[in-house]
Amino acid sequence: MSEEKTPASSEDIADRVRASFELQGLMRLLGAELGRVEPGHVRITLPRRPEVSQQHGYVHAGATSAIADSAGGYAALTMMPASSDVLTVEYKLNLVAPAAGDHLEALGTVLKAGRTLTVCKLEVFAVTDGERKLVAVGQQTLISLPGEEAA
Repeated sequence: MSEEKTPASSEDIADRVRASFELQGLMRLLGAELGRVEPGHVRITLPRRPEVSQQHGYVHAGATSAIADSAGGYAALTMMPASSDVLTVEYKLNLVAPAAGDHLEALGTVLKAGRTLTVCKLEVFAVTDGERKLVAVGQQTLISLPGEEAA
């Protein structure tokens, strides 16, 4: 007889994502912060500062892409078994407006969770005085891997 698996609670999922996020050196270097974590949805914020800017003063596309990638990756992780790790297989991000604002918000949303591959929608908004403006939109494919220690 096989044991029934108890689904992880939203709190357990959020704790797992937060613990993983704390291990990301790039997010720490950029000054990114993990916000909302719910099954299939993750928000990451990035304060606008000179260290993440490009030559015109906008947030650099590399920083914008990094928080989008992580938001999607963690959204996917919320839908995977607790013993899994996640890696990005591919993503495409369209930059639709300059990333100018007080901070950026990256939203990762699971569109389709599979046993092996998960597809996510990526959105990044520039926020100024509470007003949000879409600056990037994309799609991402992630793979679920058996949990392993990081190299």
